[in-house]
Amino acid sequence: MNTQLKKGVLDLLVLALLDSRDRYGFELVERISKRIDIAERTVYPLLKRLRDEEMVASYLQESNKGPPRKYYCLTDKGRTTLAGLKSEWFAMNAAVNQLLEEEERNDAE
Repeated sequence: MNTQLKKGVLDLLVLALLDSRDRYGFELVERISKRIDIAERTVYPLLKRLRDEEMVASYLQESNKGPPRKYYCLTDKGRTTLAGLKSEWFAMNAAVNQLLEEEERNDAE
């Protein structure tokens, strides 16, 4: 997948995953990379930016598998942003699909 396209949807994906429950960074990487090829180093700067923009908050939680883990959770601002991004995504997706389908029909004629 195109790098610029991935960058455009990573905010949406991270916020959506945090909407369902709090997660630690590597868990987000694992979840996203099952569907989209991303590097771990891509997600941590994104999480820092989202925290700086007050869309997510973080806290440490003890782990039985090593040092404490930093968990991220969605803030009210993050939920509002997520709702807007989802709306934009669905509208864009519908418009692109419609245009592609129209062009396929035109090519078939």
